[in-house]
Amino acid sequence: MCRLLGVVARKSAPIAELLAEDLDPFLQLACEHKDGWGIAFRDELGAVSIVKGTDRADDSDLLRGLLKSCVTDMAVLHIRMASPHLAVSMDNTHPFGDARAAFAHNGEIRPVTSLDALISPGLLATAVGTTDSERYFLAIREQMDQGSPPEQAITRTAQSIRERAEMVVSLNCMMLTPDGLFTYAEHDPHSEVIGRRGPGYFGLSYRQEEHKTVVASEGWPQPRPQWRGLPASHAARFTTADLQPRIH
Repeated sequence: MCRLLGVVARKSAPIAELLAEDLDPFLQLACEHKDGWGIAFRDELGAVSIVKGTDRADDSDLLRGLLKSCVTDMAVLHIRMASPHLAVSMDNTHPFGDARAAFAHNGEIRPVTSLDALISPGLLATAVGTTDSERYFLAIREQMDQGSPPEQAITRTAQSIRERAEMVVSLNCMMLTPDGLFTYAEHDPHSEVIGRRGPGYFGLSYRQEEHKTVVASEGWPQPRPQWRGLPASHAARFTTADLQPRIH
């Protein structure tokens, strides 16, 4: 399993500044989620840029430097704890995508091949890794290429996965496009992971301030009412113009 952290802000600033007090506790989770890291952010041209590595996030000088030097108004961070049957490699490291969309997943779907029917052969051939997460993204990409807005593409794909997969531990994800940050929260409350970690393990929550909104997996203190949970089985859209989540 993995951990997710995202931010949207009214004004651009270094990512480390936007995430402020949430950054260090998030990076400290890399002592367990140690199988790589990735960041996606809206660059100065308005496109999505992705940078990632396979080392521990809290030990990565490259990541620390990027967090200080990348100036943006929207970003997603992901730290990975690889499933036992999946290799730690750059090809399997989140976020997946390109200048149009970057996608990071927190969960597990089995079998991986159950997702292939949701992706056209040409798009499936672009897969570079072996993860369920990359195929989850390509299935969403397929919907977007056919004209669905991102939030609809995510919810439709989630429904299709539930109908086909033998096991869905969690479909939690964050996706960054040039137009906004999209999240989706859904997990199996009876999974082995929940039995071991507790019922709140896959929760996604957000904290809205005057000039920014932070969205995150659990893992460090997120007291209510400052932090609010996102509803299960719904997509949420956050934009820099409207920091409030729009639920779909």
